[in-house]
Amino acid sequence: MTSPTTTGAPAVPVERLAVDVLVVGSGIAGLTTALEVLRLAPGARVAVATKAALGDGATAWAQGGIAAVLTDDQPAGAERAGSADAVSLHVADTLAAGDGLCTADAVAVLCAAGADAVTALERRGLVLDRRVDGTRARGLEAAHSRPRIVHAGGDTTGAHVAAALGAAVRASRAALLERTSLVALVTPAGPGTPVTGARLRGPGGEDVLVSARAVVLATGGYAQVHAHTTTPAVATGDGLAAAVRAGAVARDVEMVQFHPTAGAGPDGRAFLVSEAVRGEGAVLLDATGRRFTDELAPRDVVARACAAAMAAQGGAPVLLDATGIAGLSARFPGIDALTRAAGLDWTREPVPVTPAAHYAMGGVLTDLDGRTTLHGLWAVGEVASTGVHGANRLASNSLLEGAVFGARAAAAITGHSASDGVVDGASDGGAVPLDVELPAGVLPRAELRELVWEHAGLLRDRAGLELLTKTLAGAVPHQRTTDAADVADLEVRALTDVAALLAAGALAREESRGAHARTDHPSRCEPARHVLLRATAGGAA
Repeated sequence: MTSPTTTGAPAVPVERLAVDVLVVGSGIAGLTTALEVLRLAPGARVAVATKAALGDGATAWAQGGIAAVLTDDQPAGAERAGSADAVSLHVADTLAAGDGLCTADAVAVLCAAGADAVTALERRGLVLDRRVDGTRARGLEAAHSRPRIVHAGGDTTGAHVAAALGAAVRASRAALLERTSLVALVTPAGPGTPVTGARLRGPGGEDVLVSARAVVLATGGYAQVHAHTTTPAVATGDGLAAAVRAGAVARDVEMVQFHPTAGAGPDGRAFLVSEAVRGEGAVLLDATGRRFTDELAPRDVVARACAAAMAAQGGAPVLLDATGIAGLSARFPGIDALTRAAGLDWTREPVPVTPAAHYAMGGVLTDLDGRTTLHGLWAVGEVASTGVHGANRLASNSLLEGAVFGARAAAAITGHSASDGVVDGASDGGAVPLDVELPAGVLPRAELRELVWEHAGLLRDRAGLELLTKTLAGAVPHQRTTDAADVADLEVRALTDVAALLAAGALAREESRGAHARTDHPSRCEPARHVLLRATAGGAA
């Protein structure tokens, strides 16, 4: 027996599974979606597929925490001191960080739902850190006007979230498919038509064809397309590439956030040093010991300041000095372990840090309930472009986005939302529409990542982006079936497609805005415009 037509894949013998909802990905967004579907529709058949083991993704790596306005337990004396928080302040901070490219409605939804999202996580087992007075402890991060970052286990919030939600899913009725990769989305009538399921690759190399009324992409970001990144190895843009190959519209893929402070250990491996460390008082120094930037400026500003300081000292990393923070190891136990594993003692001396690719703000275009431009396909979390992050994500809004929009997608899928239909990818009259021909071939992974880092990294220009595009177009021909023998082959296909989308968007955006910096176009263009990307018929086949 053979499978029906799948986008980019031939008919092959497969194992079959039929469900109501297939969630691909097991971070906060995907697991929230699955659990909420089961809560709202107790009889629903739900499957969760994840490329690695449950919870082995970016959520578990999140250090800072969850940005949320919790007016029910403001710190004692906040009202009298004039430091009380408000949703309107969180909205204003998010919009300011997004540098004109945020969708105001999405930001309003995100910030207003913060308290409910945190409460829901606590109901599912998340235990947040508390102060002596019993209120939830709050940290301050860059571009936030108030300390509103709630956290668990000091700087291991993501690991606590992943553990709590993972345990809840394991205890639920959801079918769990671990070490199972996304190969292609099923579009029986061809690219651009309704999605009716997905073709997966199981842990033994077997194909699994899942039919589903709703497929939810929660596959995370694509920062592994860069040679230097703080993200786990699984962040290879699988969901974005599959969606675009199936005919979905993507938005602002060129918007990748570069974290200013990736620890640079003697062994050359990067590790994240949370912005919360700078929020507690750590400072950035150049090789002479001079403080060269405002550590709590937006991330894009700090990252470029670090790059400029490094250029002035022959490329050597800058230094993050956290020695003045009392109780450093207790407040940041996760980072303390990472620094010591790298042979560094940050309690005694500054540690070397550099910028690194960190978070994808662009992705599959969605509405406020996770719907994409394809009927039957949804996207939540980092794989989605909801509009909340704009050109520069506000720190710790990412876990919040996964929780809020995962719950909203579940409500819409189960009929508990008033909205309906699919997203009109051409409805934004101010957007720049692009048809992108995806490369016929692939580049070796290491070569690809170095090229993207060099030509589409922290600083970009037309010459470099055109060279990247030309190199991708001339890659060794590769049968565009995605019928790869192993996960590594699937990943390099996805990364090559993502690189082409990123380069196309960066070429079209002839301005510098937020995380996107064009040295040949250093000014902003007004009004702000999104870049919409769709694969050409040949590239989607």
